[in-house]
Amino acid sequence: MLEFKPIQTRSAARLRKYYEQCTYRLCEYSVGVKLMWREHFHPQYAEACGCLIVLNRSRHLGHIFDYPVPLPGEGSVEAALDEIDAWCVDNGIAPAFGVVPEEERDVLLDRYPSLSLENGRVWQDYLYRAEDLASFAGRRYSGQRNHINKFRKLYPSAVFRPLTEADGEALEEFWEAFRLDFHKETDSARQEVCSARKLTRQIGKQKWIKAGAIELDGKLIAISLGEVCGNTLVCHIEKALPQYEGVYPAIVQAFAAYYGEGLTWINREDDAGDRGLRTSKLQYLPAAMGAKLQIVVRNELDSLKEIPALRSGRLTLDGLREEDRAVYNRLCLDDGRNRWWGYDYREDLKGELTEDYFLETARRDFANKLAVNFAVRLD
Repeated sequence: MLEFKPIQTRSAARLRKYYEQCTYRLCEYSVGVKLMWREHFHPQYAEACGCLIVLNRSRHLGHIFDYPVPLPGEGSVEAALDEIDAWCVDNGIAPAFGVVPEEERDVLLDRYPSLSLENGRVWQDYLYRAEDLASFAGRRYSGQRNHINKFRKLYPSAVFRPLTEADGEALEEFWEAFRLDFHKETDSARQEVCSARKLTRQIGKQKWIKAGAIELDGKLIAISLGEVCGNTLVCHIEKALPQYEGVYPAIVQAFAAYYGEGLTWINREDDAGDRGLRTSKLQYLPAAMGAKLQIVVRNELDSLKEIPALRSGRLTLDGLREEDRAVYNRLCLDDGRNRWWGYDYREDLKGELTEDYFLETARRDFANKLAVNFAVRLD
């Protein structure tokens, strides 16, 4: 049985063992995203079959898994999926996967005969060739080059440099200045800035963090932070003070050139439906969009909106009713019946046995499409 632990800052080393060699290219398969959004998704992790298994939980999605991340040459994704199935059976829920890489889709399509699949555009990651962002070469990037040339002309003393733990005070000053210019009103945007600020406090303390800034006359005017996962540099934070014209393309190029050398891809994450972000990220000409497939396993009961009534000459099979509670309780509490039924309710009972327990359990099982309980009525 899988044993899950909450993902915390001190979990980073365990997770990086898997993520540093992960080839999925999606931002969710990184420590930075897990830490930044842990208050929203409450991620937990387990290690089994040479794989990292992450379980997320949110008010809207319920329990939803990441696709297993295997250690190269050691992990078995199929065995990890077996463990996930067993955990779901024991917890009475259907397996659901939230960010399945597109290249792994067929594994789940072959495994589960019935499922639903969604591919939301809002959550697709923007993937760029590392060499493109590092050089902005060619006519198609003339706009970015023009902005950077203007930035250098306006601010000739501005320089890019890596950030260290000693920059803590300068980073706090940057965030205060950024806060004064921040005008987005959505909860997710405000939460993202708050989480980003917290993550920058780990610079120098966590070796996996790659961080850099543009400094002008001793003041930080742009910062970027990411981590390397496989052959991809995942950019978690990219912030700048907008009054410095051209500073955004300048930090994009400088960060890519400094930390993207030898890598194939740079992932600048999704746009979360923000029109301004979408426009900006498209202007940098992504080479690909990282699809995140949401897959929920289905079964035959999903086609039933209500319990049907089945009739013969003498018998009727239909759903349990309120007035059946007492007789249904007598059946469920009959030890002689339980002996032949092969199941004892005490195995799953938590807390005190109430008058509503059995009827509510039957209703909940049908609502969750785990089982259908028929009342068999004579005449």
